[in-house]
Amino acid sequence: MPAPAVVVLATGVGLALHVGKLPPAVPALTQEWGLTLVQAGFLLSLVQFAGMVAGLAIGVSADGIGLRRSMLTGLAILTTASVLGGFATSYAVLLALRALEGVGLLMAAVPAPGLLRRVVPGHQVTRVLGVWGAYIPFGTGLAFLVGPWIIQHGTWALWWWLLAGLTAAALVAVWFVVPPNPPRATGAVAAARAGHGAGDRVRRTVGSVGPWMAALAFGVYAAQWMAVIGFLPTLYMQAGWTGAAGAVLTSVVPWVNVIGNVLAGVLLHHGWRLVSVLGMGFAGQAIGALLAFASVTESAPVARFAGAVVFSMVGGLVPGALFAAAPLFAPDEGTISTTIGLVQQLSSTGQVIGPPVVAALASAVGGFHLTWVACLACAAAGAALSLVLDHRTRPHT
Repeated sequence: MPAPAVVVLATGVGLALHVGKLPPAVPALTQEWGLTLVQAGFLLSLVQFAGMVAGLAIGVSADGIGLRRSMLTGLAILTTASVLGGFATSYAVLLALRALEGVGLLMAAVPAPGLLRRVVPGHQVTRVLGVWGAYIPFGTGLAFLVGPWIIQHGTWALWWWLLAGLTAAALVAVWFVVPPNPPRATGAVAAARAGHGAGDRVRRTVGSVGPWMAALAFGVYAAQWMAVIGFLPTLYMQAGWTGAAGAVLTSVVPWVNVIGNVLAGVLLHHGWRLVSVLGMGFAGQAIGALLAFASVTESAPVARFAGAVVFSMVGGLVPGALFAAAPLFAPDEGTISTTIGLVQQLSSTGQVIGPPVVAALASAVGGFHLTWVACLACAAAGAALSLVLDHRTRPHT
């Protein structure tokens, strides 16, 4: 794999560490600031707020200012916000800085698929984009494994600062290894492209069925993912799984999502229909959530853990398939990042809404035992969207 592709993929893991850095810190923040369950839910989800309100705009911006420049800008913002976050002394300040982190994360993540298409040989693109889809679960799992140890032996602020240093290193690596954006066209070529400005890219994207179906499908997947994975450390701590054992168990769940992501790209590369891959993914989420949360498994912790693993591993087929097929959903080559931005916008909307809704449901019924109902509703919607997406786009990889 070319070195620029390795750097982009590694940068994605660094971005995901910032998404996953909050769940291990929730117990410490709750003890320090007396957070409620719903407040913790908003902290978990607000890193996606920028994506919810500006995903499409940032995608358009990335296509306009250049993919590499967008990633560098996002890494700079994310690093700065994480440094400042370590100095936060109140819930409101940390909440605002999580939102700013979301801006940086989005600006760095949205152009990545386009950059990978630029630096990877054509015959490897589908598989590499499937691997890219695994950056969130891999980084989240790493955060779940390392974060508790750092917080236990230091502070949650140290955890924030260490990750800021990591993204600063990623910024340097992107600067030196990823090739610059192609020179802007001039003269007659520029004039020919004048009609393909930001507004035109938006119109072409939002006027196409494929980007909307992919975005909605990602949204209902992400709502479940962030709600379930985000509260795992808290749930396992309540179950008595603490220390090294708790850290390993919680990290395994997002890590196995990587298997589904990579497998999705392989299956599509070998001719599987998109609806089959997505359908298996959403079915896995529904079955896994039932095992992980239903009252019938309350006295069977191994079954609950197995359910969480199924939820994550089989569910990983969804983002892997959607990222791998994303270039096929875009109206043309010039709107790939804009399409990813729309997908990110609805994905982020799901991630912002999911944790507070599940937290509110748990608070209302006195536990997480009905979480599987919310997951089942999302999975059913995702399965329906998969059928429409397959029917309307018929991507052949």
